[in-house]
Amino acid sequence: MSDKLWAGRFSRALDAQANDYNASIRFDKRMYAEDITGSMAHAAMLSATGIISKEDGETIIGALEGILADVNSGKLEIDLGAEDIHSFVEQELVRRIGDTGKRLHTARSRNDQVALDLRLYLRNQTDEIIALLKKLIQVICDKAEAYSAAIMPGYTHMQRAQPISFGHHLMSYCFMLLRDIGRLQDARARMNVSPLGCGALAGTTFPIDREMTAQSLGFDGSCLNSLDGVSDRDFCVELASALSLVMAHLSRFSEEIILWCSWEFKFIELDDAFSTGSSIMPQKKNPDIAELTRGKAGRVYGDLISLLTMLKGIPLAYNKDMQEDKEAIFDCFDTAKMALTVFAPMLETMRVNTDRMRKAALEGFINATDCADYLCAKGLPFRSAYKIVGELVAYLIRTSKTLESASLSEYKQFSDLFDEDVYQAINLERCVEKRQSLGGTSPVQVAKQIAFVREQLQK
Repeated sequence: MSDKLWAGRFSRALDAQANDYNASIRFDKRMYAEDITGSMAHAAMLSATGIISKEDGETIIGALEGILADVNSGKLEIDLGAEDIHSFVEQELVRRIGDTGKRLHTARSRNDQVALDLRLYLRNQTDEIIALLKKLIQVICDKAEAYSAAIMPGYTHMQRAQPISFGHHLMSYCFMLLRDIGRLQDARARMNVSPLGCGALAGTTFPIDREMTAQSLGFDGSCLNSLDGVSDRDFCVELASALSLVMAHLSRFSEEIILWCSWEFKFIELDDAFSTGSSIMPQKKNPDIAELTRGKAGRVYGDLISLLTMLKGIPLAYNKDMQEDKEAIFDCFDTAKMALTVFAPMLETMRVNTDRMRKAALEGFINATDCADYLCAKGLPFRSAYKIVGELVAYLIRTSKTLESASLSEYKQFSDLFDEDVYQAINLERCVEKRQSLGGTSPVQVAKQIAFVREQLQK
């Protein structure tokens, strides 16, 4: 009973099973560094404002530094019998320096303490995710540059639509991932205000200096309403939402990789280091890493819904429901981090079958739009040109021919505007090169996209 920070009011120990149910040390122990760092900032402020003596402040900070060093080195193991990481650190502090350690919690509640720890921890985690996203974007840019002129069929409705370059296709994911970085940065900025000093919910009667602790911990300011400061978990929801979109983009990319690896496509082959086999079929080479990433997206979505559901009905200020925020948001970050860590080298080592891509692009009349554009350039309205080319394609399907293999006389059955230069107009490489509009698939435009993205990565 005596090891609980809240022991004074109670005459009986908490039931053993209830204690296990109530405790959060199993998952919040990962915030030990943030808890100790926040406590050192709090102790320094208490000393600077005269709330505790300078000597006590120095003793507390020195002991906290020792605890942090010992946990980092493995000399001190976190006691999983403690209620939470805050209890463990405070109890270890008191064990080392006695009653002086009991002064640390002056003008502070576990409510503002846990809110502080979580913001500090997620701020660091967000920076790590952003770094991983930048690494992945760089890998994609390098691949796109290498295959900026490699012809492949572009799809709509999973039907071959128009010729594009593989580099252009890859770059589309760079722009998705750049937006992901932007969302994470926005969420980080809104999160980066300090709740320390909000107390349990109403602030404190002590003459604390909240701006001092906020500045020393790298915050942009302090929460301006103490109720909001301890009960706000918007930042968890925002980060989980941003990570859900990261996983959505990785999942879409994974789906394409899975398709491209199949014998039906064979556009790419993943390296053996990022593939697995079958226990019964010796010929199999499975894209399990991509499949697992696609599956884990649903896990992160579930964490987001858990957070929203946890928050939707709780009154101000802190409620024990909010302890459920940590496992959900930690899992979001852990899952996204694992996915990003393996995704970049998987792409970096994949082999691209450009011949297979181009052969696929020759089928399906994906240069039909260019054929219609050819007639437009000769003065025909687009809708008229569209109809003519549609009828031409229907004829070629019946006769088992392509736009490339059709004779000029066959073309002229549908319009006298067709001439020998139509074959140049429908050449796949030419079709791609001509798409010079901003953001288009031409190698020139792809190079501009790569340059833009690489410039953004430097900011």
